[in-house]
Amino acid sequence: MRLLARTSAATLSAATALALATACGMLPEDAPDATAPYARLTGPEVVNKALAATRAAKSVRMAVETASPEGPVEAFVATDIRGACTVTLSLGATGTMELVRTGGTVRTRSDIGTTTTDTATKTATDTADRAGRWTKPAPGDRHAELAERYCDRETFLGPLAPQSGTARKGRTTTTSGSDTPALTVTGETAEGKWAADIATTGKPFLLKLKLRLPHDGTRGGTAPATVEFSAFDQPFTANAPKT
Repeated sequence: MRLLARTSAATLSAATALALATACGMLPEDAPDATAPYARLTGPEVVNKALAATRAAKSVRMAVETASPEGPVEAFVATDIRGACTVTLSLGATGTMELVRTGGTVRTRSDIGTTTTDTATKTATDTADRAGRWTKPAPGDRHAELAERYCDRETFLGPLAPQSGTARKGRTTTTSGSDTPALTVTGETAEGKWAADIATTGKPFLLKLKLRLPHDGTRGGTAPATVEFSAFDQPFTANAPKT
């Protein structure tokens, strides 16, 4: 009889908790779960913690995959909180650009495909002479502007921040290329859905983000983008290239 009473009490307690969660408008993935990562936090709270931790990291590396009117875009970025940065940017068949920013000074080096596109008013001789050399980017060089924009992690965190209120917690997984277990959080924007993997051990860094980003940061439509974050707080030095 005592065992039956205990079982009935436990069942009643669980039913009460479920009723309270429903009454408060909590979706199943946001209901408290003592065994889940960030059990006491809602989806939006988890995302906000991840944004704060990722913004505060002394340094970070980012691998970006997206698209532009010129074709697929890949970028590999290393940057620190003081603004030093290195970028390798590939734009489909157009070409590849390297960028280094140190002390506010920017230098780029492009293959001939990228240089030809960005210096259409130059002669063939001038274009060939610039290819493969570290130079100061010309005003209006859109490829250099894109590469330098990727130096700022806010380029990727900024569009997520106002959408954190739509976040819903999902499953724990392991992000590709990382051994760190992560909680997948999903949400919606006016352009579609987004998804983020957030570390569940150590600091709640953002490990992977999928969302739509503007082609050039201001206009021209959006494209799906995937950004993987790694090497948080690891020593990083950007050396000014010899010109």
